Amino acid sequence: MPKKKKENKFSSFIDKPFDFILFIVILLLLSIGIIMVLSASAPSALAETGNSYSYVTTQAVSAVLGIILMLVISKIDYRFYKKFYKILYWVSIVLLAIVYIPGVGYAANGALRWIDLGFTTIQPSEIVKIALIIFYAAFLTNNKDKLSKWKTGFLLPFLILVPIIAELVIIQDHLSATLVIVAIISIMMLIAGTKLRHFIITGLPLAAIGVIGLILLAKYADIGGFRLARLTAFLDPWQDPTNTGWQIINSLYAIGSGGLFGLGLGNSKQKYLYIPEPQNDFIFSVFAEELGFLGCVIVILLFAIFIWRGILISMKAPDMFGSLVAIGITSLVGIQAIINIAVVTSSIPNTGMPLPFFSYGGTALLILLCSMRNFTKYFSCK
Repeated sequence: MPKKKKENKFSSFIDKPFDFILFIVILLLLSIGIIMVLSASAPSALAETGNSYSYVTTQAVSAVLGIILMLVISKIDYRFYKKFYKILYWVSIVLLAIVYIPGVGYAANGALRWIDLGFTTIQPSEIVKIALIIFYAAFLTNNKDKLSKWKTGFLLPFLILVPIIAELVIIQDHLSATLVIVAIISIMMLIAGTKLRHFIITGLPLAAIGVIGLILLAKYADIGGFRLARLTAFLDPWQDPTNTGWQIINSLYAIGSGGLFGLGLGNSKQKYLYIPEPQNDFIFSVFAEELGFLGCVIVILLFAIFIWRGILISMKAPDMFGSLVAIGITSLVGIQAIINIAVVTSSIPNTGMPLPFFSYGGTALLILLCSMRNFTKYFSCK
């Protein structure tokens, strides 16, 4: 009897079909985002560089490169990444630490968050978010039988491994990225089997201590004082309308003047040097002004569909590792979108959170597109 040919366990994934609904949603968000970067950035780009298309050109190049890399990455089975999950954790630490090397780290707007490559800059925290999703998906899968215990299911993964990364991010004055990372890991841990009572009994008190500590440092040690100013501006932006309240006041002006149908694409008034860097964190304000309430509803629905398909894909993933990676990526996009829209509508204090697929940023867009390709292909619901 002839021997059966050994089957390559990864081969069945190479030609796996897309989840076309999710894929179309991603393309729509990407397309709308690039159009809005062009519209929102034109005035500030002209004022800063003399070229109205400088920002959108960079964004478009990142989008094209991201799509090309998606095609390459689609040939790699997602389980391949699991082999290197420990390396990814240490790589995350190294990338975040490199920022502090003189001549390598690059500062902008008072924040040291980038690595200068000479021809461009990259933001390590964007790479770290994806790396940690893979690390925790593998770690939680390998320790799934121990997650119900406080020591192995909460102490090690949350109170020992997370603070090492979180501290490196938060000292870059990047509290928003720290909160996103902690939120994603918390969601993944709860879904994997960590007990909710561990978060309530231990996590919540520690979070409260952390918040109080940040407030005390800002008030009495003049460390991170801008966070306290943002909280004050959130409570009453008109207390300092030309400084701390300037951005949120003009954001609300933009949203309010958009009305039901908007002023029309390209017709925003607030993007003309009223909203600082409108192509970044407050791009949704410009979108609301130009395309109105109906345009906002459409974009919010697209993000809602993304989250729905992501949860469905996670439920139907072939293994626990795939399920956790899927829910991690879904959480990444969903949390950032919710926080960004909440900030620009003054529902929560300003945290400097980019809007996925919209906000200007080559590193973030490139990394996000690379993760989306595997997301839509390998975890297809079909």
